Parts: sequence; C-alpha cells; structure tokens
Amino acid sequence: MSHIQIERSHNKPHDEARKLAEHVAQEMADEFGFSYRWEGDVLHFDRTGVEGKLGVSSDKVHITAKLSFLLLALKPRIESEIHKFLDENFG
Repeated sequence: MSHIQIERSHNKPHDEARKLAEHVAQEMADEFGFSYRWEGDVLHFDRTGVEGKLGVSSDKVHITAKLSFLLLALKPRIESEIHKFLDENFG
C-alpha cells in the first residue's frame, strides 16, 4: 500500500474553503470515479483501491490517501491531479 499526503495553506473563509473542497471532490469523482461523504470538516473519499480524507481547517487543506498495490503505478498521476485541483481552487 502506498500513501499520499498533501497539505496546502489557504486564506479563504472557512465556508468558502469547504465549498472549494466539495468542488475538488466532485472533480475527483468525475475524473477518477470516487464516491465521497462529509463528516464534519473532513471529506472521506474512496473507490476500489483508494481511500482517503480531505480535511478543511481555517487556514489549511490536508489530503491523505492510501493506494492499493494495483494503483501504485497511477500514484504520480493522482498526486499531480490533486496538486492541479488544489492550485486551481486554493492557489
């Protein structure tokens, strides 16, 4: 199993940051077939071979994900897409 951890600072109001996280999750769902759900300020996402969390605080967004061995080859692409979505939405 391989892990991804990405943290990004932001200066958005909390409600806006949460809406942007929802937008990122929806784009990830569309692109990679993830399902997701909120628990407080933590968005949990998963699909076959991947599970993770996107946490939103007043000044940071933190993403952690576990990839199964079968998706290990896609890790660079998944990390790249996460960085791209965060840059576009929290840049």
